[in-house]
Amino acid sequence: MELLIAPAPQSAAWSRRGVPACKARGQEARGKTSGSRRRLPRGWRSEVKGLLQTDDRIALKEITRQLHLENVVGDKVFGSFAENLAFLLEALKKGDRSSSRPVLFILDEFDLFAHHKNQTLLYNLFDVSQSAQTPVAVIGLTCRLDVLELLEKRVKSRFSHRQIHLLSSFRFKQYLEIFKMQLSLPEDFTDRRFAEEWNQNIKSLCEDRSVEDVLQKHFCSSKDFRSLHMLLMLALSRVTVSHPAIKPTDLLEVSRLCTMDSKANILHGLSVLELCLIIAMKHLNDIYDGEPFNFQMVHNEFQKFIQRKSHSVHNFEKPVVIKAFEHLHQLELIKPMEGPSVRTQKEYQLVKLLLDNSQIMDALQKYPQCPTDVKQWAASAFG
Repeated sequence: MELLIAPAPQSAAWSRRGVPACKARGQEARGKTSGSRRRLPRGWRSEVKGLLQTDDRIALKEITRQLHLENVVGDKVFGSFAENLAFLLEALKKGDRSSSRPVLFILDEFDLFAHHKNQTLLYNLFDVSQSAQTPVAVIGLTCRLDVLELLEKRVKSRFSHRQIHLLSSFRFKQYLEIFKMQLSLPEDFTDRRFAEEWNQNIKSLCEDRSVEDVLQKHFCSSKDFRSLHMLLMLALSRVTVSHPAIKPTDLLEVSRLCTMDSKANILHGLSVLELCLIIAMKHLNDIYDGEPFNFQMVHNEFQKFIQRKSHSVHNFEKPVVIKAFEHLHQLELIKPMEGPSVRTQKEYQLVKLLLDNSQIMDALQKYPQCPTDVKQWAASAFG
């Protein structure tokens, strides 16, 4: 962010020499917001969040509050949002070169502002930042890589196209130190004896090989602190009077909870018929190398299995099987490959299975009272 941390001159020239509009982009919890607060030049700063300010009018009201301009607006009535914004910006420009101060507009969750109607706020902010007379800079923070594609043509034309990518550079050793620091109690803790015992336990926890493996797995999948805090919160929730310290087994258990496969969990709640349809789709995937298939192909595969093992699984009527197939679609375990505008009979609409073989096999091992023939069918190389 070197372009943004230079001291800002107290004049309109800052807009020409600084950054009229730019975007900091990085994954969640990469320090975009904290970095913008800590390292940007001082001036009037207005920070709005896409999650809180859900439309342009609410965002403008929040900007007015943060810049202490409520008294300027007073009881004035404006014909449009643009007039209101123009009036506020005109109020900011009043004063001479020595007394005027630069204004920073920080748009957190920038991609959500792009979904506002007509992108009026973005258009007006970008437009005014182009003027050399107005000491204004607009900074957008987002974790979406395709955010520029969301901007309208008129908005995009006023954007400077300066993008700053933020990546986490710390290593696993630092990640381990952060883990230790987050769990350790401060020296001035009320109960010193408990604090010493707790901190000693955390130190031994960090040296445990199984704990290190768990943290290494989390570090490789996601370096952001939110996932680490979630892991620690679940581990701390297990601390009780009878269980006063965190054990390696606690971290192993909560790690499984954090990395649990939600789709595999859905499979545990399916009926035997629905599970059989999933297995039939698995075999079709293997036979046709991942090509899309339709209900009729799945039904034919299921019927082959029924003919061989009619004693273990009931032979359901076709309307019942269709209903089970539609339920799998509602659960988003299968995805249609054709748009809703394409008119095709239900039985012949092309779909794709959104599960891989390992998820299906893992779910079958945990499925309560799964028929042995069904397990064998899933494990067999041929349908």
